[in-house]
Amino acid sequence: METGSFRGFEVKVEGLGIAWITFNTPERLNGMTSGIKRDLIETLHQAQMDNRVRVIIFTGTGRAFCAGDDLNGYAQGMQAEPGLVPPIPPGHDSGIGTYDGLRMISQELNRTLRAVDKPTIAALNGVAIQTGFSLALACDFRIAAESARMGSATLRFALLPDEGGQHLLVQHLGLAKTLDFLMRKRIVPAGEALELGLVNKVVADNQLTQAAGDLARELADGPQVAMRLLKRSIYNAAELTFEQACDEIAGKTAVVDYHPDSRDGVAAFKEKRAPKFNAWLEEDQAPG
Repeated sequence: METGSFRGFEVKVEGLGIAWITFNTPERLNGMTSGIKRDLIETLHQAQMDNRVRVIIFTGTGRAFCAGDDLNGYAQGMQAEPGLVPPIPPGHDSGIGTYDGLRMISQELNRTLRAVDKPTIAALNGVAIQTGFSLALACDFRIAAESARMGSATLRFALLPDEGGQHLLVQHLGLAKTLDFLMRKRIVPAGEALELGLVNKVVADNQLTQAAGDLARELADGPQVAMRLLKRSIYNAAELTFEQACDEIAGKTAVVDYHPDSRDGVAAFKEKRAPKFNAWLEEDQAPG
């Protein structure tokens, strides 16, 4: 996985394979452009395919996690500059352009994030609106600083939560509460977000990095194969019938039951010792 500073964000990998993706344009409240989204998609693909990476954390700098799209920076964000691939048009120049831009860039970012089978955490340091809010909802865990606020509120501009936010909110809140949240254009503080179930935990602003890191280390220390397959199975279960979900997890169990992690887990229980998971990862990363 490439680390360093990219347009709109920085990437570093530390400890047991914890990848921090930090939005770094606080002067624009970490607003997104098509170029930033395209590069984030590529970064997530790299994280998925890199065995060194076990957990991914998103966070921001300044007063915002991500306050939505930087509309003024959209065209500039796609200008030619050193990058992973040549620039592509951002779309949104016509009806069909908006349709394509949403499907291929904006929505694709959240689809890619959901497709990553490694645990993902949103460490919400400040406001998370529309794009930032939907990205946080697409993560597996959300920890919010006390000063954070979040919501969509697109109806304030007669617009829609067009990056999949309506679906993600229904998954988190249910139908009735999602109607109330979106139709009433709500932006809620961290404490209320916790009561609604939109975040897992609220901490003091100066404890956010520590809290996110602690959770990431706990997840990174677990049996990675079983955890990744379980994550996929849980998300699949939300869309499947009970019979289909049972069959789906049976197939994954056939993989997990014969993996070295589970063998050592059972042996450790019998021998009354702590299991040693992920030896396969350590061997994979050992110098040749």
